[in-house]
Amino acid sequence: MSGLPYLDAATVERLVPMGRAVDVLEDALRAGLDPETTPRRPIVDLPAGQLLLMPASTRRYAGVKAVSIAPRNPERGLPRIQGTYLLFDGDTLAPLAALDGIALTSLRTPAVSALAVRHLAAPDARRLVVFGSGPQAYGHVLALREVRPVEDVTVVGRDAGRAEALAARCRALGLTAHALPSAPTSSVPPLTEAVAEAVAEADLIACCTTARHPLFPGKLARDGVTVVAVGSHEPDARELDGDLIARATVVVEARAAALEEAGDVVVPIRQGTITSHHLAGNLADLIARRVVAGPGPRVFKSTGMAWEDLVVAAAAYEAHMRAQA
Repeated sequence: MSGLPYLDAATVERLVPMGRAVDVLEDALRAGLDPETTPRRPIVDLPAGQLLLMPASTRRYAGVKAVSIAPRNPERGLPRIQGTYLLFDGDTLAPLAALDGIALTSLRTPAVSALAVRHLAAPDARRLVVFGSGPQAYGHVLALREVRPVEDVTVVGRDAGRAEALAARCRALGLTAHALPSAPTSSVPPLTEAVAEAVAEADLIACCTTARHPLFPGKLARDGVTVVAVGSHEPDARELDGDLIARATVVVEARAAALEEAGDVVVPIRQGTITSHHLAGNLADLIARRVVAGPGPRVFKSTGMAWEDLVVAAAAYEAHMRAQA
């Protein structure tokens, strides 16, 4: 273990640019990877938060990500999510490398969303609304630009300063961008007229928050808009309401995982708004063109899965080894 290479955050980002991450995820699905066979991740509740263990394997590699979620960490000036990834050889199970787990999460989560958007969204989608102002929100701006001609970004955030800072980063990329406030409440927030208008006019909507209740009334989302929701992984937490889910063509990473963890679909099923048959397919179905989008909105709900970490970690390791040769 003493000679085990460690790929830090900057190295992971350099070895696997965002566009490359999108492509390797699609390549893995096209090669036959079945998201439904990914082992369920144990989630352990702790006094300070949660501990998640995310194992996965392919023919060539195996790996596991250990992730901690500490909701009060931002008050301490620390990351809410922290973690480490360990990559193994698929045949011998010998450890090959350790990677920064948060860099991996920050890369693969928006890359998975971008892969779904590549196959769901209108080719000319230009107007993006992002709910949230953290790393995932910025990551989704970068990722969605890889697959669609995004020109205009509206950042909706509870913290006005952070939302404006993210909008400024978007402007530095050459995008038109502005920030709008969102009031934190225990139910669907009373949106300002500007936020409601932005949602109604959006081509793409990315929900990247820690919200436990819907972020906007689903009736605002127009037919043809593509919405990605990545913020929750618990059956009682959701960013989208039942009205939007019921109107939409809904794609998930894996049916089994979504029906266990994705409150965005679990809650409407529990309330009788939809049934499990409403899910149009998983990500592999989408890539294989087995999903036919209806006339309404398109929704991709992500909870994050271990196979995604493994695919991107393997790509980083292989790029590292090529650079060392």
